[in-house]
Amino acid sequence: MDVITWGESMVLFTPQNNGPLESVAAFQKGVAGAESNVAIGLSRLGHQVTWISKLGEDSFGRYIFKTLRGEGVDVSKVQFSRDHRTGIMFKELLHSNRTNVLYYRQNSAASHLQTQDISLETLQETPFMLVTGITPALSADNRLTTAEVMKRARKLGIRVVFDPNIRLKLWPLDEARPVLLELAALSDIVLPGIDEGKLLVNETHPERIADAFLQLGANTTVVKLGPKGAYYKTQHTANYVTGFPVELVNEVGAGDAFAAGLVSGLLDELSMDEAVLRACALGALAVTVMGDYEGLPYRAELNDFMSGQSKPAR
Repeated sequence: MDVITWGESMVLFTPQNNGPLESVAAFQKGVAGAESNVAIGLSRLGHQVTWISKLGEDSFGRYIFKTLRGEGVDVSKVQFSRDHRTGIMFKELLHSNRTNVLYYRQNSAASHLQTQDISLETLQETPFMLVTGITPALSADNRLTTAEVMKRARKLGIRVVFDPNIRLKLWPLDEARPVLLELAALSDIVLPGIDEGKLLVNETHPERIADAFLQLGANTTVVKLGPKGAYYKTQHTANYVTGFPVELVNEVGAGDAFAAGLVSGLLDELSMDEAVLRACALGALAVTVMGDYEGLPYRAELNDFMSGQSKPAR
């Protein structure tokens, strides 16, 4: 196995027309979840990924399970709960390709993930674990679980990649900040955006954001700069990497695609410049379609896009 990731996935309803939800009559069903997006992105590039979660023992839970399994993701450690339901998410399509989201996930099955649900010992040869700041936002139990699992992963030699992924609809900033900073300190690689830099370390310049997370204890920080690309800094080197200009259709899922691209590049033993460039390419492709993960490329598509031989096909 190349990567472990874990967290909540929800059934997603996307309206077929723009405008406020009270004016929408028809929706398309899909799957939404930061960690499952990353898992699908990595699987499409040929990597072996285990996704761990809890789903409700209901139709939506089975739908998510089958979707991830169909994408080649290992779902053998997913559990089904009879006591709690699968979370639900609605998108609201606004003007200028902006998106609002509404969650119905309180007390969901995944909010009851426990440390014992995530058996790392059987996966200790796995090089990477991907964790996001969404999971600890779901419940107090999840906060304890997230920190404990990250500590165990580090002891087992698994490199922890942490995307803060702040969701202020799930918890207030004064509650989120200390938790996310603690988790960043337990990580090998941290992936903040500019907004997260401002909220968590009170910095807006990429280089100062990177320095702040390195001082917390991370070995590498990669600051996402949207269409401009990214800035990274390790203990030994730093650089800006230029992004790929594309037409924005849907911004949701770009950060997850970026994370998948970075981890893929590191698994393929690319240089840091090349790994971050791959991350930028996946992030660009992800925003060219309406779905959260549907724009994630397969290996041949990625190679064509990065070599300039093709434009986004979806």
